Amino acid sequence: MSEPFSVRVTVRGYETDVQGHLNQAVYLNYAEHARWSLLRAAGITQAGLIGRGIGPVALETTIRYRRELLAGDEVDVTCAFAWGEGKTFTIEQTVRKADGTVAAELTAVGGLLDLEKRRLVAHPREYFNELASDPSLFGL
Repeated sequence: MSEPFSVRVTVRGYETDVQGHLNQAVYLNYAEHARWSLLRAAGITQAGLIGRGIGPVALETTIRYRRELLAGDEVDVTCAFAWGEGKTFTIEQTVRKADGTVAAELTAVGGLLDLEKRRLVAHPREYFNELASDPSLFGL
């Protein structure tokens, strides 16, 4: 199996809280940034999704905080999709410091929303496979 997709992010001072560590809500922003970066790297754009009448939705997210992050820390945020048979998929993400220390682990359940019917589409894997110029980034 290949390494998961990854993007590097530098923790900015304005993202920290009064204790000086990364605010808990910002981990969600980093995870979202990595997911959209993966989509873009695979050749899927927001305009392309909207043109097909679909959009990705987050249904559930769990964050396990392991080590604090401070302003100036560089982290790699990974993103790996896991596919089931239904309308949802799972995305496993890790926020890892440059020295390899795991700062957080995120698990997200997502789906693709039919923008007209306002319902999840069946078999989102097929949409990603069709829309992507590089489906291998999704493990397809």
